[in-house]
Amino acid sequence: MRSKITLFSVINILILLGVVLATLYPFIYMAAVSLSSNIHVLKGDISWYPKGFTIDMYKVVLKDPRIGTAYWNTIIYVVLGTSISLIITSLGAYALSKKNMVFGHGFTMIIIFTLFFGGGMIPTFLVVKELGVIDTVWGMVLPGAVSTWNLLIMRTFFSNIPPELEESGQMDGLSDFGVFFRIVVPLSQAVFATIGLFYAVGLWNNFLLPLLYLRDQELFPLQVILRNIVLAGQTNQADIAAVGDANVVLEEPLKFATIMVSTVPILFAYPFLQKYFVKGVMIGAVKS
Repeated sequence: MRSKITLFSVINILILLGVVLATLYPFIYMAAVSLSSNIHVLKGDISWYPKGFTIDMYKVVLKDPRIGTAYWNTIIYVVLGTSISLIITSLGAYALSKKNMVFGHGFTMIIIFTLFFGGGMIPTFLVVKELGVIDTVWGMVLPGAVSTWNLLIMRTFFSNIPPELEESGQMDGLSDFGVFFRIVVPLSQAVFATIGLFYAVGLWNNFLLPLLYLRDQELFPLQVILRNIVLAGQTNQADIAAVGDANVVLEEPLKFATIMVSTVPILFAYPFLQKYFVKGVMIGAVKS
């Protein structure tokens, strides 16, 4: 049957196209300005595409030694933090999904309580300080290792797995850990990819924790260095002079080039996880 085009569908399409344009235009504009020559930027005639194409701003950014160190730090935080978060969250969610767990309902209520009430920034800082992880890699990955919302999503997903599958594994001699890692995990690729993406993006964009828990600049992630460049226009002056005849580096293209360098890598994760992400975000949306 041919689908009928209604007024609602037309209005819906127009609204969604408007949202897409409003979302993409700032990104396109930043890319265009960062790839344009200084004269065109000064004239303010950049809109959708670069004019006087040049990559001088990216040379300035990538030659700054702080960028390379910050990139490496961010990759470490994202890989290590996402792995730890997925392990803790999945194990906790799997245990809470079992109806025969002792005090399971009580533990769930306590966890849900943290969605609405928290200790606050200062008590959290004091706890992290007493644990001795200030100015360490662990200070970046442990304080926010578990998201209550992500844990509840995984709990909902695990509770929908047929118990007969787990019982068959137990009959074959598998322990609870064996059932989890050999049966549940392979069946849960969608939720692991979705929650892992949420954790990875959060760690990649993490800005508050470094300001609170890091003092050593060698441990700063990319977002803190980005802040220094965007807000203060800081960069390595020796590298500026080395970029052809671009002895004057405009602040706006420099900021946009830095933002593009820090944003593009995490965007590449979405195409590889899209098939799992679409299924994962629908968890709990359909009731049988």
